[in-house]
Amino acid sequence: MSQAVTAVKEQEELLLCRSYSRYPIAIVRGRGARLWDVDGKEYVDLLAGIAVIGLGHCNEELCDALNAQSRMLWHVSNLFYQQPQLDLARLLLSTTHHDKAFFCNSGAEANEACIKLVRRYMRTVQQRDAFEIITLSGCFHGRTLAALAATRREALSAGFFPLPEGFKQVLAGDLNALRNAVTTSTAAVLLEVVQGEGGIVPLEARYLRGVEALCREHGILLICDEVQCGLCRTGKFWAFQNFELTPDIISIAKSLANGLPMGAMLTTDEAAKGFAAGSHATTFGGGALTSAVAAKTVEIMLRDRMDERAAKLGTHLRQRLAALQERMPHAIREVRGLGLMTGIELAQNGQKIWDELLRRGYICNLSQGAILRLLPPLVIAQADLDGFVDTLEHILKTCP
Repeated sequence: MSQAVTAVKEQEELLLCRSYSRYPIAIVRGRGARLWDVDGKEYVDLLAGIAVIGLGHCNEELCDALNAQSRMLWHVSNLFYQQPQLDLARLLLSTTHHDKAFFCNSGAEANEACIKLVRRYMRTVQQRDAFEIITLSGCFHGRTLAALAATRREALSAGFFPLPEGFKQVLAGDLNALRNAVTTSTAAVLLEVVQGEGGIVPLEARYLRGVEALCREHGILLICDEVQCGLCRTGKFWAFQNFELTPDIISIAKSLANGLPMGAMLTTDEAAKGFAAGSHATTFGGGALTSAVAAKTVEIMLRDRMDERAAKLGTHLRQRLAALQERMPHAIREVRGLGLMTGIELAQNGQKIWDELLRRGYICNLSQGAILRLLPPLVIAQADLDGFVDTLEHILKTCP
């Protein structure tokens, strides 16, 4: 760690709560799929702020949209009608079968909105005492108390008990387990069609369609968490569209405003009946500034067909990685993913390999100690992905 990074680290330890394990670099500038640290070193960004910077760092069109809106209106709260919010809702809803939007500030808040909506819908519209949410093993739905209860990971929940009641979890991929878990108290199933924090694990199409059929059979709602896998990341605009699903509700955030804090819930007209004026709210959600940037983000994604680009680049990347796995089966256990959402499960602890990738200028995430998680900007060049594969191969051949 350089003296410059050490100086920043010492300031952080004095000033901030110690709730993060930082990478040993301090970033000062970004452009496209490149980052530069405080020492001037350049990196290829294969993480994109954890699937956030979909259109790249400091995108010029988004900077222009931000500047233009910042000179007109920043914030007035949701007590007022605001055209930027409506423009964003219209664009988002044009990409899906949903009818209504609710805007918030993060993925966890979006999932909280989903949980509240389904419970209130069941009680006020369906007149059923159904409140329980079923989730799947390996999931991640956020860090608020209810989201932690839905996620059910001891490592994340330690010290925060008691968590809210009304959540049940079953083994992902086991339709019988889900069927046996459904009771008259079940309100919804909440799932990610590609589990991101779980190590980039796409669920099987047959299983997902079985989950939806089970929900329809029992009159319960299906919620898809699209926070990490949505917005063109998997090769379709929404990840659930890869599997021909029609979820009642979806939660979104991450790359929605390309780095500004914004989340949303999209829902059908029927499910939206669960909310009435005053039943749910947020001070900052869907403010003019973030809505204008988010609308421009979605507009660019649609115009430039970023879903198709992600599909093409993701296929190329995994083909190269699969070939590398064939050459080095002792080093790589599995390559999986969808679009520009890729997990490389190593056959050993990956810390030294991750360290060496970072030293050579490639930023990715190490998940569960052995999975290299790649979530690059959708605008990344194919040459950068090829460079990563070549570098990884060299490291695997030389790293003890």
